[in-house]
Amino acid sequence: MSRLLKCLCLLLALLPFASVHADDDDTAWPKRLKVGLLPGESAPTVMRLNEPLREHLEKTLGMPVELVVGASYAATSEALRFGRLDIAYLGPVTYILQSRKAALEPFARPTHAQVGPTFQAVIIVPADSPAHSLSDLRGSEIAFGDPASTSGTWVPRYMLADAGLVSERDYTLRVLGAHDAVAFAVASHRVTAGGLSKPIYERLLREGKIAADSVRVLADSPAIPEYMWTFRAGLAPELREKIRQAFVSTSDPAALGVFRAEAFIPCVDADVDRVRNWIATITRDHPDAVAVVK
Repeated sequence: MSRLLKCLCLLLALLPFASVHADDDDTAWPKRLKVGLLPGESAPTVMRLNEPLREHLEKTLGMPVELVVGASYAATSEALRFGRLDIAYLGPVTYILQSRKAALEPFARPTHAQVGPTFQAVIIVPADSPAHSLSDLRGSEIAFGDPASTSGTWVPRYMLADAGLVSERDYTLRVLGAHDAVAFAVASHRVTAGGLSKPIYERLLREGKIAADSVRVLADSPAIPEYMWTFRAGLAPELREKIRQAFVSTSDPAALGVFRAEAFIPCVDADVDRVRNWIATITRDHPDAVAVVK
């Protein structure tokens, strides 16, 4: 009886450690892969556009895959940082700010015909706007997307700064949260101008969501390093490699379609260094700009 009691005590003592190891295994190799997406447009639109990618990953990895659209860019990146997501598609600014606080690893990004792994932002105005250059927007109200959006906020702000216009001194910054909301606000004359992703702007035109004769592009941005698929810390190396290969080896046109991509290619932290320089330009005049996206 004494030996039995000792064995029971030992087993009870070890139970917490067994639980921790089980949790560790689940964390390193989850039973369901949670994929984080940014709310660049409405959540239903983002989910619909990315469904072919979800199906591709589920089939290739042989495990359930769940798409999760964050309430904001910061919410998606924070969820990745704290392990509530396994991978996420992060814009350069979102990635840069979160990687200062967590061991995130970028592993793949889309590449496109002619321009490679880059895209652009645009600043648009109503078609009948008298503005012919960015400097003509002085004194205006200008709309932007999510505060952490690379092409919806940071790059347009950099473009305006490069033209000598600083927010709150030379123009009023209006945050609308999403690219499509910015386009709609400009088309309906609710703001003087707006900054957003050029690919999203062009798709809104193709789909008839905004009338082609209601808006025009005032300025295109420099080439922006593409968004990056990023691992959270703690994923098993073997699972990371399976996920990496599921991206870089795919030629599935449906999975690549929403990204307008020819393929996914490997990427590393240094690929977004030029964006770090743009962030520095904006924070020089507005040191608090980073704080609003955390």
